[in-house]
Amino acid sequence: MRSHAESAASAVDALTVLVPDFPKPGIVFRDLSPVFADGAALRLVTDALTEPWAGRVDAVAGVEARGFVLAAAAAYALGIGTLLVRKAGKLPRAVLTEGYALEYGEATLEVHADELPAGSRVLVLDDVLATGGTLRAATILIERAGWTVAGVSVVLELQDLNGRAAVGHPLTAVVTA
Repeated sequence: MRSHAESAASAVDALTVLVPDFPKPGIVFRDLSPVFADGAALRLVTDALTEPWAGRVDAVAGVEARGFVLAAAAAYALGIGTLLVRKAGKLPRAVLTEGYALEYGEATLEVHADELPAGSRVLVLDDVLATGGTLRAATILIERAGWTVAGVSVVLELQDLNGRAAVGHPLTAVVTA
């Protein structure tokens, strides 16, 4: 019998669409939208992302935008709340802000610093780990807000880009490529 992680990895491999030269020439974008659109695959991925962290986290943080899909599903599965890590200018109240470099540009993330109680253990979720800049910025924000990064989970880790080293926290990936 296959584990949730093995079944999830098979679903991700089967459903991911490779889009060459997006968002710019030379980058191959791995589109996980078909994984999210398939109910059975989404359930398998959610289980694989959350099982290692069950009982060890108080909230799930989703990084905009595809991380929101994962965080909502994971929070529901774990019976806990969701923290939104948004792009700059999207949150209406006072925020903490962190800039970072992408493999193809720069961006900024924000969180409401009063969203969770101090010391909350947070699992950070996103779809793809590339260079690690986005997830590193998200973990910095969480720590600056007074919460603890329990760990990071991603659907797909692009190992050649060495993003795991940049994240600096325990990390699980459903698929590594």
